[in-house]
Amino acid sequence: MANLNGFRVAVIATDGFEEQELTEPVGALKDAGATVTVLSPKSGNLQAFRHMEKGITVLVNKPLSEADPDEFDGVVLPGGALNADFLRVLPELQSFLRTMQDAHKPIAAICHAPWELISAGLVQGRKLTSYHTIQDDIRNAGGNWVDQEVVEDDNWVTSRQPDDLPAFNKAMINLFARSGSQTADQSASARATSVR
Repeated sequence: MANLNGFRVAVIATDGFEEQELTEPVGALKDAGATVTVLSPKSGNLQAFRHMEKGITVLVNKPLSEADPDEFDGVVLPGGALNADFLRVLPELQSFLRTMQDAHKPIAAICHAPWELISAGLVQGRKLTSYHTIQDDIRNAGGNWVDQEVVEDDNWVTSRQPDDLPAFNKAMINLFARSGSQTADQSASARATSVR
């Protein structure tokens, strides 16, 4: 398994997120050594759903409004229609995602979460997947939607639904590990340059 020690991941969610699509990626990231911070526009606990039924609650670590994208090396966007539909219109979410993308940091999104990428204006020309019900939204935003369990496109990895989580988690960990090694190489190069 890839080593993500020191890799800082923002997981952005609110009430109505799909339970497995947050808990399983977070578990995989922690198992790989990553530091995970749950960001949300609200404080306290978030209510998960298992499709239509209420699930567990998850504690928010930091308000999204106080989060600095520079403090994170990657971002995970869990699905859930209510979650993604609420988050997508928030200026602070859109700004966070655009800053992460501008810095070419890895983004992992599953299910309805690509709605957030659409509203941030990031989907044009990208190849991705999602829950099948939002494929028209992706195409209308200029994205190339494909029906696959996992799609990797440059610094993005996307999946369709909870059944895809094993493939999603594996691709996410590998993407984050590649990004982390590139960042470490750049830091080492910058230190070597400053020593000369």
